[in-house]
Order: sequence, then structure tokens, then C-alpha cells
Amino acid sequence: MKKGKLHIHWYPGHIAKAERQLKEKLSLVDVVIEVRDSRIPLSSGYENIEKLLGDKSRLLLLNKADLVDKKEITLWCEYLKCTTKCDVLITNTKDNSDLKNVVNKAVSIAEPKIQSLMQKGLLRRPARAIVVGMPNVGKSSVINRLTKSSKTKTGAKAGVTRQQQWVRVNPKLDLLDTPGIIPTRQDNQEQAVKLAFVSSVSENAYSPEPVAKELLSMLDNSSHADFVKEYYKSDCLSLESIALKRNWIIKGDNPDTERTAIYILKDFREGRLGKIILDSLPKN
Repeated sequence: MKKGKLHIHWYPGHIAKAERQLKEKLSLVDVVIEVRDSRIPLSSGYENIEKLLGDKSRLLLLNKADLVDKKEITLWCEYLKCTTKCDVLITNTKDNSDLKNVVNKAVSIAEPKIQSLMQKGLLRRPARAIVVGMPNVGKSSVINRLTKSSKTKTGAKAGVTRQQQWVRVNPKLDLLDTPGIIPTRQDNQEQAVKLAFVSSVSENAYSPEPVAKELLSMLDNSSHADFVKEYYKSDCLSLESIALKRNWIIKGDNPDTERTAIYILKDFREGRLGKIILDSLPKN
């Protein structure tokens, strides 16, 4: 992406508030379940996640995997296991078959902390977990799916802020019922634009037309170009060409590029342009 071509605007005040709120929640738990978007498994991660989480144990979920190629996301899973030294699981938005693995793995990761507390003379208690991640990676969906069969609110804990509500997922795991939002704070505009592609930054931070142009440019230079061209029935992946193909015209017989941009972003986000991972898997 050319420097200066597009800029996503950040709001430092909101970022500081989000970081403070997240740190308050992290102090309450034994294990952190970090959710990333499988379409951007690197770009939906936080560059300084280890510093942000401190010494908290972490389970990484590559969510929305139904929107990407299965073989490719499996390779990403192995890569992230090696580079983060964390357990990594693949989850999707279609069914709950992967939830048992998430619960069992979270309990297993938290067990050393539970054992440490018991050695200090405390009684065994359920592990305490929180789901965190960038905006719109599926945090709330993961929480809702994990707690669907158990709506038991366990309320305030001893030594735990009373305003926080917990849900008993099973006898071994309690989950904080509100997600922790990792603030989208970075200077990397290429990463920022990819976050915009998947709605992980507020629409107030960008205009749809330049973001859609960047997406089309990226797709045009990928192995998915032919599929996308066929989908739009256009030999050229430009806002103007696609608008004309859809007969989206505004005053003066000009192509309605704003409407086209909104629809292109929606098509990508809903998986109609193919099972695409936009990040490139780093080579060893």
C-alpha cells in the first residue's frame, strides 16, 4: 500500500480507556482466551499482546474459520503455535462442535494457577477466564456459545470487583460474561486497513471508497482475482467498472462508487467473494 494513499484515524482517548478497562478485567482471571479473525490471523492480533496481558496464560482462537480455506487456516494454526508458544484452536460461526475443546483447553491451561492456590491452603475453585480480542472478531459470539447451555450467574467473588458478572460454563470453568476489548492501537496502516476490511475499526475512522479500493487492489493481485471478477461479471476490479456492471448510476451518468464500495465491503465480510485469508503466511 502506498504511503499516504489512505489513512485510518485513531482516537487516543478511547484507546487509553479501553486499555485501562481491559487491565482491570485481566486482574480477575486465570486464563485469557484471545480471539482473532481467521481472515487476518496476524493483523487481528495485538503487536504487544504479551506486554498487555502480563503473566496471564493465553489460549488463542482463530475464529470465523468457516469464511476461509480449511487447509490454509490449519497452516496458520501451526505457525501461531510455534511463534506465540500458546495453544491455538480453530473455531467457526456455524456450529458448536468446537466448544468442548475450548472449554477443556482453557481449564487445562488454568490448572497450574489453581494448583498454586491450593498449595497456599485455599480450596479448589473453578478456573476463571475472559474472552478478549480486537473489535468484531467474534468475542461476544464465543461467550454466548460457551454459556448457552448454562445461564447460571455466579455473581461477585471474594476479592473480585462486585460489578463483574460471572457465568458457570461447567463445574471447572467460570467465564466473565463481558468481553475484554483489545484497543486497535498501532501505526501500521496496512494492518489498519485490513482491520477495516473485517469491520474491526469503527466506520467513523475511515471512508468506504478508499478502503474498498484497497481491498479490490489486494484481491486483484491474489489467487482469488478470477473468482472475484466472475462474481462481479467485470474484467476490471475497480469501483467504477463494478458500478457500471450493476447499473448503479448517479447524477450526470456517473458511477455510484460510494454505494459500490459499501456493497463490496459487505460482500467480502459475508464471504461471498470466496474463502480468503488476506494475511500472507510468513516463510520460515
